[in-house]
Amino acid sequence: MTSRSYLFVHLLTFPFWGLFYLLPIVLYKELNATPFQIATMVALKPLVALFSPYWSQLVHQKPHRLINNLLWANTLKFLPFLFIPFFQNPWFLIIAFANFMMLKRGVIPGWIELLRLNLPEKKQSKICASASMIDYLGTALLPIPFGLLLDSFPSIWRNLFPLFALMGLSANLFIRMFPPHVPTVAQSSLPNFFNSLAAPWKNCWAHLSTRKLFLKFQIGFFLGGAGLMVIHPILPHYFVDILNLSYTEMLTAMAAFKGIGFVISSPAWVRYFHRVKIFQLCAVVTVFAALFPLLLLAAKPFYALVFPAYLVYGIMQGGSELSWKLSGPTFSKGKESTAFTSVNVLMVGIRGMIFPYLGSFLFFITQQSIFNLLLGALLSLTASFLMISFGKKQDRSTFVTHHL
Repeated sequence: MTSRSYLFVHLLTFPFWGLFYLLPIVLYKELNATPFQIATMVALKPLVALFSPYWSQLVHQKPHRLINNLLWANTLKFLPFLFIPFFQNPWFLIIAFANFMMLKRGVIPGWIELLRLNLPEKKQSKICASASMIDYLGTALLPIPFGLLLDSFPSIWRNLFPLFALMGLSANLFIRMFPPHVPTVAQSSLPNFFNSLAAPWKNCWAHLSTRKLFLKFQIGFFLGGAGLMVIHPILPHYFVDILNLSYTEMLTAMAAFKGIGFVISSPAWVRYFHRVKIFQLCAVVTVFAALFPLLLLAAKPFYALVFPAYLVYGIMQGGSELSWKLSGPTFSKGKESTAFTSVNVLMVGIRGMIFPYLGSFLFFITQQSIFNLLLGALLSLTASFLMISFGKKQDRSTFVTHHL
C-alpha cells in the first residue's frame, strides 16, 4: 500500500512539472518580467528552503501527525495556481512559485521517514528512484504538445496551470491511503515560540559539528549546487535573446531531454548507490554538473548542443536526487532520519541566499553569459575533487551497507 500510494501521488502531479519549470520563461516572455524579478524567482527556489524545515519540524515534534502534515502541504502548495487566470502581476506567480517550492522541500523529511517506517531498507532507494522517474517521465512526454500549444496560443498557460493544480490536489485521496504509523516514543510538550524558531538551526549545528563525514558531504554538495545556481539567472536571457529558441525548442531541451536523461540513468544510479560509497557517487554526479554549462557554452555557435546539455543535466539530476534524498537514512545509520534530511533542506536555502544573486550580479557587471557558465563549471569540478578526497578518508564501516 505504501509503494502504490506513493507512486500514485507522483503520477497525479507529473503533468504539473511540464509547465512549472517553464515559469521563468513565461515571466520573461509573456509578462515582461524585469531581470530583478527573474533573479528573485531563481533565488527563491533554494532560498525558501530556509523556511521548509519549520514545516518538517512539525513532523519531528509530532510524528503521529505525519499524514495530516503531508495532506496540508499538498493542498497549500497547489492552491495558489487555481487563481492564476485572475492575476496579471508577475509577483503573484513568483509568490506561488516560492510557496510551492517551500512546501515541496518541507515535506521531503516526512516522505522519507514514512518510507523508512513502512518499507524494507532495500526497497526504499528503488521506490524513491521510481517516483522521481515518474516526475521526469512526465516532463519528457509533455514538452512537445506544451510547446506547440504555447507557440500557437501563448496565453493558454493561464488555463493549464489550474487544470494541473486540480490534478495535484486529487493526490490527497492517495495520501489518505498511507498506512498509519504511531511511534512508540513519548510525545514531548509543545515548545515555546523562540525554541521552535531556533530548533532547525540548532539541529543543523549539532549534526554538522558532531558528524564530520556528514559535514564533508554537505561541503561537497553545497559547492556542486552552487555551480548550478550561478547559471540559472542568465538562462532565460541566454535562451531567448542569444540562442533565439522557441517554446517548443526550450521545452524539448529543458523537459524532454532532461527527462529522458533522468529516466534512462536512474536504474544505473540505484545500482551504483548500492555498490559504492556515497562520496564516490557524488563525485560522479558533480562531474556531470560541470559538463552542463560547458555544453551550453558550446551551444552559442551550435544551438543544437542545448539538447545534449539537458540530457547530461537529467543524468546528473538522477544521481543528485537519489544521493540527496537518501543521505539522511545513510548518515543516520537506519535510525530516525528527518533531522538529517532537514539539514539538507536548510543548506539548500543557505546556498540560495548567495549564489543566484551572485550569478545575477556577475552578469550585471559583465553583460556576458560566458562568465556565469565558466564559474558554474569551476564550482562543480571543485566539488567533484573534494568528494573524491573525502571519499578516500571515508570509513565504509561507518555507513549502512546496502546490498541488492
